[in-house]
Amino acid sequence: MPDSVDTISGRLVFRKILVANRGEIAVRVIRTCREMGIPVAAVYSEPDRGSKHVQLSDEAYAIGPASPTESYLDIDRILDVAAQADADAVHPGYGFLSENADFADACARAGVKLIGPTAAAIRSMGVKTRAREIMAAANVPVVPGSPTAVSDATAAASIARETGYPVMLKAAAGGGGKGMRLVERPEALPSAWTEAQGEAQRAFGSDEVYVEKAIVRPRHVEVQILADEVGTIAHLGERECSLQRRHQKVLEETPSPFVETRPEVRAALCEAAIAAARATGYTNAGTVEFLVDSAGRFYFLEMNTRLQVEHPVTELVTGIDLVREQIRIAAGFPLRYPPGTVTFRGHAMQCRIYAEDPEADFLPSPGRINRLAWPEGPGIRVDSGAEQGWTVPVEYDPLIAKLCAWAPTRDEAISKLRQALRETVVGGIATTLGFFRELLEDSRFQAGEIDTGFLGRGLGPDAREAAALSSGEKLAAMLAAVEASRGRGDQGRGPAPVPSRWKTRGRTWTPFVDGGNR
Repeated sequence: MPDSVDTISGRLVFRKILVANRGEIAVRVIRTCREMGIPVAAVYSEPDRGSKHVQLSDEAYAIGPASPTESYLDIDRILDVAAQADADAVHPGYGFLSENADFADACARAGVKLIGPTAAAIRSMGVKTRAREIMAAANVPVVPGSPTAVSDATAAASIARETGYPVMLKAAAGGGGKGMRLVERPEALPSAWTEAQGEAQRAFGSDEVYVEKAIVRPRHVEVQILADEVGTIAHLGERECSLQRRHQKVLEETPSPFVETRPEVRAALCEAAIAAARATGYTNAGTVEFLVDSAGRFYFLEMNTRLQVEHPVTELVTGIDLVREQIRIAAGFPLRYPPGTVTFRGHAMQCRIYAEDPEADFLPSPGRINRLAWPEGPGIRVDSGAEQGWTVPVEYDPLIAKLCAWAPTRDEAISKLRQALRETVVGGIATTLGFFRELLEDSRFQAGEIDTGFLGRGLGPDAREAAALSSGEKLAAMLAAVEASRGRGDQGRGPAPVPSRWKTRGRTWTPFVDGGNR
C-alpha cells in the first residue's frame, strides 16, 4: 500500500495537491506526489505555458501574465485554483509564497492544508530581530548586535562602536543578501545605512535595518530539521553553504568538511537547531542557519521556514525524501525518523547551474536552450525544469538545474562532480558550468579551506591552469559553436567564430561543456 494511504481508513492522505510554484522545484515536488499516488495540479504563468512542470502534472491552470505579482504571488488566484481543482493541500516549494505568513493564514481560512509550517512560526522567524530575541531566550547563540531594528544611522553608529568594527547592516524583514551591507570603517556607515534601507524597502516593503558584529571569514553551516505535529523534532545533519556570491549560495555540500572533523561542534550545532525549532513551535521541514568561526564558535543566522534549494544533498546522504516527509507530516503522521535513527553515508555536493554569464559579472543570460544533455551514472542527480528548446524567461530566477554528485568520500564526490560537469551540455545561452569546472580544480576548495568570502577573493592560478581546455576540448567547443549557430538560424553565414575566451587567456568560464553558448 503506498504511504499516501491511511492504513486505518484506506483513504488517500490528500485528495489532490496543488503545487504553487514553477521550474525545477515544481518538477521535484510533482514527482514525489506521483510516486505517492497523489493526484497533482500545477499552475503556470503565460511564459510557463509549455514548461516541464505543466507537462508532468495531472492538470494545470493558467494564473496570469509573466509578472510574479500577477501570477505566482497572487494569493487569491492560487486559492481560487485550489478550489477549482478540488485540491485539499498546497505545496509552495521555495521562493514565491513559501515563507508568506499571510498565505498560510489564507490557506487555513480556505480549508486547504499548507505543506509547511504554521503562520505563527513563519512570522516569528520572518522578522530577523524578533528571531534573534527568540533564539537568545532559547539559549541559542546569536551574533552580538542590536536587539531590535535601529532608528537611524546615528544609533547604528553608536551600536557599531560598542560591538566594534567591522559590522553588518541587515534588513529586519528579509534575507537572501538583500538590504545587507558590510561596514568596515565608521566613515562608511552613513552611506551604507542609506543603501541598506533603500534596498530593504524595495525588496521587503520595510526599511527596518539592524546591526550585527561581522564575523571575520566565517563559514555558513546549516542544519536540516524535521518536526511533526505532535512535538517530535529530529535533525538530518549539517550542510556547508559557504561558497556564496553576493550572499547567494552557489555550491553546497554535506557533511561540512570543517564540522566533520569536530564532532563536538556538530553535536552542539544540531542541538541548537532542535532548540530553535522547539522555541518556535515549528512543524514540517525547516533549516536553521549558523555562522561558524575558525575556532568552532557558532552563531544563529536565520531560520528558513521552508524546503531549501540545497535539500538534495541531504537526501543523497540520508536516503530520505524530504518532500515525502513534508507531505506525511502535513497529513498528521508522526515523524518516521525520530532523533538518533537517521543514518548518514558518504558525501554529497551540489552545483547550482544558472543562466548567467560569469564574464559579464554573472548577469542573467536568458534565451533559448538549443542543445541540452545531462550527465548520467552512479551517484549523479540532476534536478531541472529545463528542456531542449525551452526559453529561459527574463522574469524569474535564472536557475536551470541543480547538479549533484554522491560518493563515499569528499574527494571522490569532487571527482565525480567534475566529470559530470564535463559531460553537461547547455547550448544557446551563457551558463555557470565553466565557472564550476574551474572552482572544483581550486586546491583550497579541494582541501575544504573555504569561507563565505572565498569566491570574492578569486580562484587561484592552479584552478585556471588545471581547468584549461585541451586541444581536443577546443575542437569540440568549435564544433559545438557551429552547431549552436545553426540552432540560432545563422545558416549560410559560415562557421561561428571561436570566442576569445577559448584562446590563451587562461580563463575557462565557458568551456565546451556549454555547447558553444555564444
